[in-house]
Amino acid sequence: MENTEKLSFKAGEIKGQTQEKTSSMMDKAGDAAQSAKESLQETGQQMKAKAQGATEAVKDTINNK
Repeated sequence: MENTEKLSFKAGEIKGQTQEKTSSMMDKAGDAAQSAKESLQETGQQMKAKAQGATEAVKDTINNK
């Protein structure tokens, strides 16, 4: 194999490895984004439940006077 072919082959290998690493990083970023979205949704549900509980407590206080 002459030097030009070796360099071309090596460049192809490096390109493939770079694409694989980029794909892996994009997958990890997507997973992190999904996890953050789920955490925010959970936090939102907890806040909603607390607000509803507070509303009920106020209603009970008003109705019991």
